[in-house]
Amino acid sequence: MTDLNEIYKSVLEADRAAVVICDLEHIIIYMNPAAIARYEKWGGKALWGKSLLDCHNEKSGEMIRKVLDWFKVSKDHNIIYTSYNPKENKDVYMVALRNDAGELIGYYEKHEYRDRETMKMYDMA
Repeated sequence: MTDLNEIYKSVLEADRAAVVICDLEHIIIYMNPAAIARYEKWGGKALWGKSLLDCHNEKSGEMIRKVLDWFKVSKDHNIIYTSYNPKENKDVYMVALRNDAGELIGYYEKHEYRDRETMKMYDMA
């Protein structure tokens, strides 16, 4: 039987969008390869184990803390739209991570790009 943890990690590592996962203390516990590359000038993989709040200004840190508090209020509070980046034409969300019992165990930032894909469909050449 295939290990689900291997599958989940593989999904994250194959994603072209940056994925940074934090625990409830805002400590970065995982960055996929896209995130490591994206945040290289700020330390890349060396950011693991550091506080996400140290990577943001005071106002952003306050909003991150407010969203985490909102996630804690209800098991139905799982995703919130945080910003639009016009330079990259993408929407950004914070997403709650919960265990099987529905308890909040962390969060991550989700990037959804609006640009149409330029890759040819099924191009295996």
